[in-house]
Amino acid sequence: MAEFVTVAKVGAIAEGTGAAFIVGDKLVAVFNLGGGEYQAINDLCPHMGASLADGQLENGMVTCPWHAWRFRVTDGTWCDNPRIKTDTFEVRVVGDEIQVLSK
Repeated sequence: MAEFVTVAKVGAIAEGTGAAFIVGDKLVAVFNLGGGEYQAINDLCPHMGASLADGQLENGMVTCPWHAWRFRVTDGTWCDNPRIKTDTFEVRVVGDEIQVLSK
């Protein structure tokens, strides 16, 4: 059964960065896009398994720190081949808690 899981407090993820959290049985990268907007995708790059939370976030895209694959954090699409995607997760803010929907 899907349910929202609190992963961090507002302010714990600096604007323009990401952080990895365990949500259910998944490792999820949560990104702070600024303006109170957060997005979440699978933390493991589908290419070689690097942590996308450790990648550079710019213009709504995260660049994998190992081989520079770029993914849109809004829908998980690989920017160089839109047929390849990684999972996305719904994010909400309730009070001062950042919550991710487990799948």
